[in-house]
Amino acid sequence: MIGRFGGARFVLGIVVAWTAFGAGPGAEPPSGPPVPELIMSGLDNPRGIALGPGGALYVAEAGRGGTGPCAPVSGPGGIGCYGPTGAISRFWNGRQQRVLTGLPSSVTPVGDVVGPSDIAYDGFLGAFITIGLGSSPANRAAFGPAGKMFGTLVHAFLLGPPRIVADLAAYEESANPAGGPVDSNPFGLLVQHGARYVADAGGNSLLRVGIFGNVSTVGVLPPVAVPPPFSGDPVPTSIVRGPDGAFYVGQLTGAPFAAGSASVYRLEPGSAPTVYLTGFKTIIDLDFGPDGSLYVLEHASGPVFFGGPGRVVRVAKDGTRTFPIDGLTRPTSVLVDCKGTLYVTSHGVEMGLGEVWRLRGTNEHHHGGC
Repeated sequence: MIGRFGGARFVLGIVVAWTAFGAGPGAEPPSGPPVPELIMSGLDNPRGIALGPGGALYVAEAGRGGTGPCAPVSGPGGIGCYGPTGAISRFWNGRQQRVLTGLPSSVTPVGDVVGPSDIAYDGFLGAFITIGLGSSPANRAAFGPAGKMFGTLVHAFLLGPPRIVADLAAYEESANPAGGPVDSNPFGLLVQHGARYVADAGGNSLLRVGIFGNVSTVGVLPPVAVPPPFSGDPVPTSIVRGPDGAFYVGQLTGAPFAAGSASVYRLEPGSAPTVYLTGFKTIIDLDFGPDGSLYVLEHASGPVFFGGPGRVVRVAKDGTRTFPIDGLTRPTSVLVDCKGTLYVTSHGVEMGLGEVWRLRGTNEHHHGGC
């Protein structure tokens, strides 16, 4: 259904003045203030991004779906058809390479794609990847044997064959932490020593996965006040840990995705989520910078739904809001490294047109190792 994140899939683009100079992937910007630079292109529906060993950048590609088997899904199109086209790509030492392929992906008749949603590294222990679903877990069987990986958290050691760590969709089916219709779409991912945390945007819940794959509920966001006939789903999309040790959660909100209705919540385990910052629209990702600033990625900026450009909002510790990158077309993921360099995806629902842009931090050349 449209109020769940499974129905809010993406079309992305970016317009940056640096492209006027004909810069290609990995090209160095001219001297002067930092400007965005294109470092990856040709991706299939890029979603989450993460830094891994050696400073490599990894991108979860939701893929292209395929010709089937097909199964009912939430949102426009109503039917998703399977294909092993999800992937992980890497940017390392100036080279872009697809390093893990064959992950599950589904596509609807209107081009909405679900597949790998986010990626995070646990040092040299390998990559953890959320695989979306955007449907009731009961529908997975229609995809055939390959459907069992939808709605899960998987682990790939040294980018070898992935194995299922936790069946998050099955947990939604049995526990349904937020109540309401059973629907699961694992999306945002946070990996910490001894546990992994997932924002299930379909189930409207925040989940913890222990080292043995046991799943539990960390929290549930309250509904958003919306006029009938909309459902008011909060749709959590991202979860990060702040400098104070608490969790911070961004919400897309459900239809009509009104400007100003999205908030950042602060959550301490064992306590109910509390509103930390308000006045945003369609938050799709969060990250903290090395100076303690919170970077909030807004998927769009129009009055309702997904009209208007997306943007990165930097909220300084004193509450001041600035916009390091504006004019994005429905972006999906933001990452800030220990030097203050910002990465953002674009063209997130387009096959073969996905990109990653980089905006170097002002202290990029003055840091030693992080």
